[in-house]
Amino acid sequence: MENYDAGRHIQKSRTLAMKPYDQLSKQSSHKLNAVVVSINYRLAPKFHFPIQYDDVYKVVKFFMQEKVLEKYSVDPKRIAVSGDSAGGNLAAAVAQMLLHDPEVKVKFKIEMLIYPVLQALDLSTPSYQDNAFMPLLSRTLMVRFWSEYFTTDRSLFEAMMSNKHIPSQDAHLFKNVNWSSLLPEDLKKNHVHSIPDSQNTMFLKKYPGLLDVRASPLLAEDEKLVGLPLTYVITCMYDVLRDDGVMYVSRLRNAGVQVVHEHYDTFHGILLMTNWPFHFSIADHIVDKYLKWLDNNL
Repeated sequence: MENYDAGRHIQKSRTLAMKPYDQLSKQSSHKLNAVVVSINYRLAPKFHFPIQYDDVYKVVKFFMQEKVLEKYSVDPKRIAVSGDSAGGNLAAAVAQMLLHDPEVKVKFKIEMLIYPVLQALDLSTPSYQDNAFMPLLSRTLMVRFWSEYFTTDRSLFEAMMSNKHIPSQDAHLFKNVNWSSLLPEDLKKNHVHSIPDSQNTMFLKKYPGLLDVRASPLLAEDEKLVGLPLTYVITCMYDVLRDDGVMYVSRLRNAGVQVVHEHYDTFHGILLMTNWPFHFSIADHIVDKYLKWLDNNL
């Protein structure tokens, strides 16, 4: 089993933040009798896209070689990829690319996306607006993470904060992240969907990664989603990233992919809350359900 769980916030305090991930990896290994590979990819803002994606994809391609799988006694028919937050972004992007990579003969059986980051086009979705000031991951912090993924140029952050980093001439790309058609009515509330009215093309010229599917897996065309493995998605109600995950669930199901969607009335980063002094019983519940499902389906 190939699995990585890594979030952007890990860089703040490696000792503290890595403890829950280390614990979950150990739980996965022990309860599932699985080999767990956790990838320590290089982080922004020191390194920019596509370095993070390249780091992860190179490791995955290496691990998926038959001789490597045999060395670690891994069944090639029972391999999963997992990630949370920024790691969920990488897991989704890697699963898409691996599906169409002719050099990789072994494919994933399952992908698990835990409150994933999936698109950098529309940073004013209902969940970005409703949860703009939530703890752990505010809208300002998430937009900062996105901008620093591409550059340390402050002007991109300011444009993304006003949702004017994508010019109107590229508005057609918003069809794949159109929350007005991809979200259920109870999440839309009274929000009104709008297309950007910016005429500034500078950012796309300088940072083409803004429209790269490896950075924003939700941009993938429908035909690229067909054939993806059984997918398990966790979203949280009080999370700026909620709508990213819900939209991806809708798009995967429309493409014929089997999806299990678990939605919780909690906030982003809840799986970090499994150790003192921040220990929430709902975090234990989510982890237990996640591992039981994986044990039954892997």
